[in-house]
Amino acid sequence: MKIGVISDTHGSAGCWAMAYNNFFHTTNLILHAGDVLYHGPRNRMTDDYRPAKLAEAIQQCPVPIIAARGNCDSEVDLSVLGLPMAYPYAFAFVNGKRIVITHGHLVETQEEKSEMAAKLRVDIFISGHTHVPVLERIGRTIFLNPGSPSVSKRDDGRSTFALMDEQHISIRDLYTGDILESMPVEEL
Repeated sequence: MKIGVISDTHGSAGCWAMAYNNFFHTTNLILHAGDVLYHGPRNRMTDDYRPAKLAEAIQQCPVPIIAARGNCDSEVDLSVLGLPMAYPYAFAFVNGKRIVITHGHLVETQEEKSEMAAKLRVDIFISGHTHVPVLERIGRTIFLNPGSPSVSKRDDGRSTFALMDEQHISIRDLYTGDILESMPVEEL
């Protein structure tokens, strides 16, 4: 099974289109860690901030999407999306792996994330919120933040997302597809 992982799209219809058309259209599932439509007052406005167009693209997406609600996802946004968003986290079982998806604004420290992962006994813990990608194993859990395709806060400004399959998780550059980080999954 191939899974696309994305977070913090913040209304960027163009970034969603790039991620979907170039990478996610061949996936079996998309996991979104929140902040789907609204750009947020602390984020710079993107040139392609078109939340209505992004909502339409998500509504028409043929790949199933599991999403966690972020701190910028309002009730109005949820009604426009027509996509159920779990709060404070979504839970998925994929190929025998227990996956939790949360935005990350309620569990910001690694200690809080580790406590939640241990309590829920998850294999893969996905969060967003920081707009900075992370891929690391702590104990039995892989912690993944795919970063942001629209409002990157990486030092180099690269827009990112992640792909997962039975063997690997990789964080990739949205524009080039280059693998920036990768980790084997089969060790879980």
